[in-house]
Amino acid sequence: MKITGYELFLVEPRWLFLRVDTDEGISGWGEPIVEGKAHTVAKAVEEMFDYLTGQDPARIEEHWQLLAKGGFYRGGPVLSSALAGIDQALWDIAGRTHGVPVHQLLGGHVRDRVRIYGWVGGETLQELADSAAEQVAKGMTAVKMNPCGQIEPLATPAAINAIVDRVAAVREAIGPDRDLALDFHGRFSGAMSRRVLPLLEPLLPMFAEEPVLPEFSRDLGEVVRATSIPIATGERLFSRWDFRDVLPEGIAVAQPDISHAGGISETRRIAALAETYDVLVAPHCPLGPIALAASLQLDFAAPNFLIQEQSLGIGYGDSSGLLGYLVDSVPFAVRDGYIDRPTGPGLGITVDEAAVREAAARGHHWRNPVWRNADGSLAPW
Repeated sequence: MKITGYELFLVEPRWLFLRVDTDEGISGWGEPIVEGKAHTVAKAVEEMFDYLTGQDPARIEEHWQLLAKGGFYRGGPVLSSALAGIDQALWDIAGRTHGVPVHQLLGGHVRDRVRIYGWVGGETLQELADSAAEQVAKGMTAVKMNPCGQIEPLATPAAINAIVDRVAAVREAIGPDRDLALDFHGRFSGAMSRRVLPLLEPLLPMFAEEPVLPEFSRDLGEVVRATSIPIATGERLFSRWDFRDVLPEGIAVAQPDISHAGGISETRRIAALAETYDVLVAPHCPLGPIALAASLQLDFAAPNFLIQEQSLGIGYGDSSGLLGYLVDSVPFAVRDGYIDRPTGPGLGITVDEAAVREAAARGHHWRNPVWRNADGSLAPW
């Protein structure tokens, strides 16, 4: 079997899909994307196919090594994400060739279902509580929220109390039998993290995600020591070498993104590395159906998996179309807050190519917001 070509599809709300074709009629799908830089990643994928066209798709590790290390300049979000989508598609081809799901090629499943969480949003405390109640009504056993929007580097007591009130409103709405995760999006400084997180401890969050920006990962140890809340990070780390620097700092949850951190191949290695530090894995995935399908395949094979993110209702544009890009949404059916093990070949989904082509004809030009502090200086989004 040889790789004969590929096609890229820029689809709403902010995604990029890749189809890789072979001379035996078997195609695989991947999702190579840096949100807000879709066209840049597409060009990187195009350059990588200078090498891949004509190659045997079954040599996944060989292709990963060459595409990751064969150039003088390595890594970073763009190159790692381009490689990630290609890697997903090659694993999809491998599974379809052998008629088995990818997790079987990774050693078989270690669980029968995967726990997911739903997103909670709203401006007022009542809106937050209502949103949380909706997730509970859907059967979710865990939710996640952004406790704050734009915030000053050292916020006022009123702003800090507002964060605590928001989290408390959601905790009250879901009760003590469900989990609540917090995503700070790197909006805090280390000092703010050490001030705010202890105030949230009585609400027993499942974890606090990205309390500081990835540039300050070396400060995570101080944050970990300042609170009993488990600390999570990793969506903006792109390799096992990036995670090597944060795992010894005492984080509780690693969050590699299967569309950013080198695909299934590298994310699997990151999960194994995390296991040696007694760290759980909760893959980041505010993306489309292909990235979610690839994440689920890893989840079923990783012993130290915790919980899976999924983008329905996440708030980055209308992500309800996620299911519309599939011929059959059954592989993503949620039952009591869990997704059952997919048994279909490859990534376990069938992409509706007609729907994808229709969306690609429209394309998108998604960019993340730019936030400013009260004095006009740039604030982390």
